[in-house]
Amino acid sequence: MNEFIARHRDKVVGVLSCADRVIFKGHLNHLSYPEGVERFLGAQGLRIADFKHFATRQAERIKTHAQTIAAQIGRPYRYLAGHARKEDLARVIARRDQITDGLVCVLAAVEPCRTFKIAYGKGRPKFESARRKCLFIYFYYVLPGFGLVHFRIQTWLPFQIQVYVNGHDWLAQKLDKAGVAHRQRDNAFVSIDDFRRAQQLADTFFDRKDWIRTLRSIAYVINPLLRDVLRDFEYYWVVDQCEFTTDVVFKSPSSLQPLFQELLRYATVHMGAEDILSFLGRKLHPSFAGEVLTDCKRRIPGYRVKHRMKENWIKSYDKFGVILRVETVINQPREFRVFRSGKRNGRTVRAWLPMRKGVSNLFRYREVSLSANTRYLDALAVVSDPRPAQQCVQQVCQRTRHEGRSVPAINPLAPEERRLFSALLRGEHAIHGFRNKDVRQQLFSPTRNSKETRRRSARVSRILRRLHQKSLIAKIPRSRRWRPTATGTAFMAAALQAYERYFVPKLAS
Repeated sequence: MNEFIARHRDKVVGVLSCADRVIFKGHLNHLSYPEGVERFLGAQGLRIADFKHFATRQAERIKTHAQTIAAQIGRPYRYLAGHARKEDLARVIARRDQITDGLVCVLAAVEPCRTFKIAYGKGRPKFESARRKCLFIYFYYVLPGFGLVHFRIQTWLPFQIQVYVNGHDWLAQKLDKAGVAHRQRDNAFVSIDDFRRAQQLADTFFDRKDWIRTLRSIAYVINPLLRDVLRDFEYYWVVDQCEFTTDVVFKSPSSLQPLFQELLRYATVHMGAEDILSFLGRKLHPSFAGEVLTDCKRRIPGYRVKHRMKENWIKSYDKFGVILRVETVINQPREFRVFRSGKRNGRTVRAWLPMRKGVSNLFRYREVSLSANTRYLDALAVVSDPRPAQQCVQQVCQRTRHEGRSVPAINPLAPEERRLFSALLRGEHAIHGFRNKDVRQQLFSPTRNSKETRRRSARVSRILRRLHQKSLIAKIPRSRRWRPTATGTAFMAAALQAYERYFVPKLAS
């Protein structure tokens, strides 16, 4: 990352790495498999045939509990029959009702879920896993220190709970409390007065030690069954998905957009499977089983490129024209390693072992994601800002004015211009430069006519003056010699190469 920032430091305002979307899920492990459900029903004194009636009654209890919570506080309970962006709807309600703390709304929707069904066949009936639809309840809260969050509960067995936290909303609360001025749009900060202080606050998200206690208290609020039917059960909490972003904030859209197009092209064309694996801390190995894919898509705001390795990916895109965002998304943490206790060859050891989804490994999510984002930006450091080259082409290929006089444009594809470029870039001029006479000898056939020689000398002088006014050549002090500038050498060489390698072959095909 340091290489990328160093290369573009004159255009960059600041850099911020923080959590974006983090999804926690709570599982009742003893109700997560068919045999456990059967034992649970037996403990309730129920038969397998009573499952549907029992599950329906508990689902109705959870729904009624949600409606009661909303009614007691005077907040809306809304059933969504079709597709809707629930978070956007919750934000609209929060702004409309000026909710800055507490419950915003309760939304209900029927969605696919993993549950169980009774399988009939030979012998006694039994449970088996199934995919079906059931009612999900969403509680949207604005919580001090967190911002807008939602809690989702599945009303059908196994009563799974999901807790969604937006890391940028969480950080905005921290910045307000610390007195750091900032401007937030959606889930990004387009300006922050003190990026160093903001980064220190962002890092504390992964250092919290009370996540389990916080998540447990949420479960007791939204699941009334924990007070009676499930009083002997405890949710096991995991990190189901973690998005970690690194935002490079540029001064203006004109500073980022030309560069972003080059970054996008480079990431799509030149980054291969081995590069993607290295970004995510892996090596290409014959035993690797899985796909590594790159795709580039145009979204409504702009373009984004995504590099996927199995269930994890890293992607880059621009936000609001001034933010280059690199984002690592971890869905399957076992692709990475963490130093922990575990079994190896039948013995308990502490070693680098596959990372689990447990909340205790949240700190490692940050370490892995930050390393991936850093390696990705370092790889993009080789891409140059095209604006200086674009300005050079515009200056050379358009009519300009110099000291009040018009300077004609240069056509790099014209035969006479290409002959001129070839003459100026000859190797014998590299040490001492070239004179008017040297250029004449390359452009014109020999002559002994003194009048023609003077006419050719005057013409070459005008050509050299025009090239000097276009900043393609410079005068060597205290001499009558000239030399190509660095910009001139690059421009003339590119023009010759483009004609020979691209322009003519394309027309010939």
